[in-house]
Amino acid sequence: MNLRNVAIIAHVDHGKTTLVDKLLAQSGAVRDNQRVAERALDSNELERERGITILAKATSVVWNDTRINIVDTPGHADFGGEVERILNMVDGAIILVDASEGPMPQTKFVLGKALKVGLRPIVAINKIDRPDERHQEVLNEIFDLFVSLDATEEQLDFPVVYGSGRAGWMAEEPSGMDESRGLQPLFDLILSHVPEPRTGSVDEPFRMIGTILEANPFLGRIITGRIQSGKLRSNQSVKVLSRDGDLIENGRISKILAFRGLERQPIDYAEAGDIVAIAGLAKGTVADTFCDPQVTEPLHAQPIDPPTVTMTFRVNDSPLAGTEGDKVTSRVIRDRLLKEAEGNVALKVEETEEKDSFYVSGRGELQLAVLIETMRREGYEVAVSRPRVVFREGENGERLEPIEEVVIDVDEEHSGVVVQKMSERKAEMVELRPSGGGRQRLVFYAPTRGLIGYQSELLTDTRGTAVMNRLFHDYQPYKGDLMGRTNGVLIANEAGESVAYAMFNLEDRGPMLIDPGVKVYAGMIIGIHTRDNDLEVNVLKGKKLTNVRAAGKDEAVRLTPPIRMTLERALAWVEDDELVEVTPKSMRLRKIYLDTHERKRFEKTRQAG
Repeated sequence: MNLRNVAIIAHVDHGKTTLVDKLLAQSGAVRDNQRVAERALDSNELERERGITILAKATSVVWNDTRINIVDTPGHADFGGEVERILNMVDGAIILVDASEGPMPQTKFVLGKALKVGLRPIVAINKIDRPDERHQEVLNEIFDLFVSLDATEEQLDFPVVYGSGRAGWMAEEPSGMDESRGLQPLFDLILSHVPEPRTGSVDEPFRMIGTILEANPFLGRIITGRIQSGKLRSNQSVKVLSRDGDLIENGRISKILAFRGLERQPIDYAEAGDIVAIAGLAKGTVADTFCDPQVTEPLHAQPIDPPTVTMTFRVNDSPLAGTEGDKVTSRVIRDRLLKEAEGNVALKVEETEEKDSFYVSGRGELQLAVLIETMRREGYEVAVSRPRVVFREGENGERLEPIEEVVIDVDEEHSGVVVQKMSERKAEMVELRPSGGGRQRLVFYAPTRGLIGYQSELLTDTRGTAVMNRLFHDYQPYKGDLMGRTNGVLIANEAGESVAYAMFNLEDRGPMLIDPGVKVYAGMIIGIHTRDNDLEVNVLKGKKLTNVRAAGKDEAVRLTPPIRMTLERALAWVEDDELVEVTPKSMRLRKIYLDTHERKRFEKTRQAG
């Protein structure tokens, strides 16, 4: 059967996974009466909750006797490492662009990578049925983007389709909506424009690069990749080579799985060009070469952009450690982090000298927050520090820091406060233009450390109307010190359960972060101080009871509801001497040093140093 391998790449929320749903339905891969969840490929629990794709997934459909392998990719910049690897596995790409928003930072990132590996993308302008669509301006912006990314003449001659992924139709003209044809124009374009897999001959030895890694409770490690040359049969002997050519292991393929619609079916035989998943090997991982025993040279794996943000994961040593989770020791935390780093090439894990803490580096705080949330649901307890940026040393010994391109779409009335806040964070504005509907698009180059925690502040400043997108741009000389948090914190001075009466009397000191009846311990952060210094308070003090009866009944204590911190907000809000304690049931903020005297000693040494 003829083969086509294609990836769908776009910015977050531009409709990739929804389009894949319709491609599956219209190609007959899903029965008419089959119950399929919306965004069927977002199978992960966190993906469904957040409405974003985190892990790349493969599926396949048959159209006009041609099997089309489709890879759905994440649209969030923090998970860009997934997209970079996927592009080595396909021969074509569909760039999906929102007809109103136009090309966004992640569109630029993935398109640049696609052009670099020589793909000739198909442009699909999606959501054309939106009332604020502006397809002609968006098409011009896409063309300018291709030019700015040094596309070849062949790549600049890209085909365009217009349509609505949710409604399930595409057409060659913006006004050519024909629901009876559905997605046929897009299918036909894939067959005519995407070349057959560029691979070695079927007669050469078997070779394949691992692209997606997952763990299966029954089959063990499953590696997905495209066969570059040769044939693969069940029970065949293979060896695994690292990127440097070192032998990792010898083994046998216990199962070959092919993608058929939403299912993965076992097959006995696959050949060059096929995208398959293989099981049976214990050590082979992403970017390794799986090959015939006679092969000596590994295949070239595309280099991956480096991580820009790092956090410290520590063993939870609070007085409440081990009461809510069952995986608390440094050994199990270390094994879990190393396992995650194996499958996620954009993540880097290093051990510290203390042995009970680890440095975990990634692309952004969202990627690290997703990892923490996943571990928490698996029963792990960890204490994590505030994210810090990864600095580098320049040629002249100067300190370099990561700079991000930030695109903020905001109503005109709020643009002033956004510009002011961004300039306080050492950001440099490079573009300001209208983006339709009374909104403006502001583009900045800003230091990554200035953006940590800015998302929630931006939404407060703009009454929830602003949309911010970020993308790593470059390493540039250090921009100078930034102003940190202006408020101190309220710290519990004893262990016990918080009492409503005590919290009511503390309300004029600042807003609370906890409810009454919650377990607290000395050194735990229970509120935000209205001043800039930290204050130790007693939240356990109950009302003194007397035998005097008053004529009026005592008023019930009415507390102001506490501030609810999300994990991402808590990570960005804490200071360098504080930690976020994450367990399967709760999230607490605390000082690194729980003892008052230790905290004072630490503060003195910091001021002296």
